[in-house]
Amino acid sequence: MSLGIDIQGLTVRYPDVTAIDDLTLRLAGGKIYGLLGRNGSGKTTLLSLIAAYRRVREGRVIVDGQEPFENERLTQQICLIREAGDVVIDGDSVGNILRRARLLRPTWDDDAAERLLELFELPRRRGVSKLSRGQRSALGITVGLASRAPLTMFDESYLGMDAPSRYAFYDALLEDYMEHPRTIILSTHLIEEVARLFEEVVIIDRGRLVAHEDTDTLRMRGAAVVGPAVAVDDFTAGMTVLGEQRLGGTKSVTVYGDIGEDARRVATDWGLELSPVALQDLFVHLTKGDHA
Repeated sequence: MSLGIDIQGLTVRYPDVTAIDDLTLRLAGGKIYGLLGRNGSGKTTLLSLIAAYRRVREGRVIVDGQEPFENERLTQQICLIREAGDVVIDGDSVGNILRRARLLRPTWDDDAAERLLELFELPRRRGVSKLSRGQRSALGITVGLASRAPLTMFDESYLGMDAPSRYAFYDALLEDYMEHPRTIILSTHLIEEVARLFEEVVIIDRGRLVAHEDTDTLRMRGAAVVGPAVAVDDFTAGMTVLGEQRLGGTKSVTVYGDIGEDARRVATDWGLELSPVALQDLFVHLTKGDHA
């Protein structure tokens, strides 16, 4: 089971800033989405509203055709794991945290939880207060994946983990998603590290939607052009350049913008290699501006 999301004219205002600005977005169920945005872009606010942690004041948030706020049947099917570690209570043990999660989630899978405890080397009897930051993150990840919630969202919830543990999480998430399809949203700053998981990418900036596209389609908006330096310079003249590197007589230039079939044939004739642009480079370009 997977839940779709329909957001219409969503706006969230604080006294000194508009966190979400007339956002309209529709996400079909049964996909892995990457939610990207700089600090203060509104990602956490958006996920909190979808998870019914707060009431919508302007606009609408619809999940599976219903408003989630104060909707117990629906919120049991939505799991949000935040970087702050909402599931972690200092005075409790790992085992008690998992038992409480089982009571809240009708789709909970004990076997999945046990496998993840072993994967991340989490002692069931250890008190949460004695866990490292990385272990606390791993505990949140375990709850999120084992919940098997039809809508599961991770908001930077793996930042406390070291690189091997993060990659173990990515592999576990993909394997579990293939066996039990559902809607998953990953909010992250580690874009290139996790980009392989994204089926679609949503980019927001200052609370506004910047892009929502299939990942491959988005990456084809630009190209990395590699070849003899003179030919690369001639080919990319007049294009929006995101970055460049040079090694001897060879040059690589990353450009943003559509490159048509005629231009691609020219590139081939000139001995140039074109490849999709890195998602992180596109993200930086699409959200550039005066950010704190």
